Amino acid sequence: MKALKMNYWVLALFVGLMFVTVSCDDEDDKTMEDNPIESSQSITAIAASNNDFSILVSALQKVGLDDDLDQSGDFTVFAPTNSAFNSLLDELGVSSLDDISDEVLTEVLLYHVMSGSKMASNLQTGYYNSLSAGPMDGYMLSFYVDMSTLKINNRAMISQTDIEAANGVIHVIDKVILPMSITDHAISNENFSSLVSAVVKAELAETLDSDENQFTVFAPVNSAFDSFLESNDLTFDALTKETLTPILLYHVLGNVIPASMVESGYVSTLASAFDNNINLKVDVADAVMLNSSAKVIVTDVVATNGIIHAIDQVIVPPTIVDIALQNSNFSILVDALIKAELVDDLSGDGPFTVFAPTNDAFEDLFEALQISSLDDLSKEDLIPVLLAHVVSANAVSTGLTNGTVPTLNAEKEIMVNVDNGVIIDNSIKVVAADIQGLNGVIHVIDQVIVP
Repeated sequence: MKALKMNYWVLALFVGLMFVTVSCDDEDDKTMEDNPIESSQSITAIAASNNDFSILVSALQKVGLDDDLDQSGDFTVFAPTNSAFNSLLDELGVSSLDDISDEVLTEVLLYHVMSGSKMASNLQTGYYNSLSAGPMDGYMLSFYVDMSTLKINNRAMISQTDIEAANGVIHVIDKVILPMSITDHAISNENFSSLVSAVVKAELAETLDSDENQFTVFAPVNSAFDSFLESNDLTFDALTKETLTPILLYHVLGNVIPASMVESGYVSTLASAFDNNINLKVDVADAVMLNSSAKVIVTDVVATNGIIHAIDQVIVPPTIVDIALQNSNFSILVDALIKAELVDDLSGDGPFTVFAPTNDAFEDLFEALQISSLDDLSKEDLIPVLLAHVVSANAVSTGLTNGTVPTLNAEKEIMVNVDNGVIIDNSIKVVAADIQGLNGVIHVIDQVIVP
């Protein structure tokens, strides 16, 4: 589909970074020519009877879609006029439909069709699924209808609505709409204008626009960027390419994950630290939350090179302390770090490897010590214990070998055994490994290491 991309795609966006908000406008400032026409004819027959759709009919016949829209079913067709097709041919620099392959033409034509009859009164601002296949099985390419401007993908104007057929309804449009990449989707939706500006500034548009790769993008809406700048006392002009790049890549996954496949846990993003992909925490209990702060507000905007989910906050690559703060299973560890005044130390550049005990691990320790909580331990008690859990390196599990490893507690070395999983000091199990942060990596353990 690269040959059919709009010329403006080069202006734009990270990814396959991008994601999408829907603003639902109940009122329509503009008017369109609404001439409901009821007919016992099929969609194909109605188009064939109107000279202004002769090129559309020829295109349908060329790829064998005329029969599909001439039979029983229920479709909504956004029908480009002859003028719309002629403009497309000029835009592509070709002389006729014969210069467009059947495969590409089929994809484009099906992009104008959706399942079910949608009269104009039932159309709202938002994303709709076409019948054109997306990059993953079972997911159709999306297009955006803005009822405040009566435009589709900020490109084609709806000029006439509600031409009823026996098997659906036709709405007339003044341009041919083209399947869009993630970048194209972001550019065409003004709710992502801040994201687009950021992607352009970070020079990520070309890399993340490629149809040779597939992405999932958690796309912050404009209000998310406004909040991010305000909370960090920044202006957009103050953001540099070097600052923006890791933040934007942290919103992008290197594979396609539709909403139906999203699960709680950690996923790898395209942002990296110490040659490893930084992890993003996903929770799906009530709503889909990222790092316990950003909410997914729109899902499954399907592009030619991936999928977009819109979010309401900008997320940033976390330090190991941030990772602990974002996970309720580490709440006692966080309280211990605060009491021991080690938060600033472990928020530094690193690298650090932290063997992080869960709340259950701390509860077991309290029971063994016959104490009720951290209140019974002093700062001086906690510091040597906590430092015994930290190694001055970014040691991912695949790099661990049998032997002893020094910790930040100068008097404590830990014994590592990797023969059957990762075991610390003969009995402590690593139950989750390789949660990569900006300044180090966390391995979750089921007991507290006691010097």
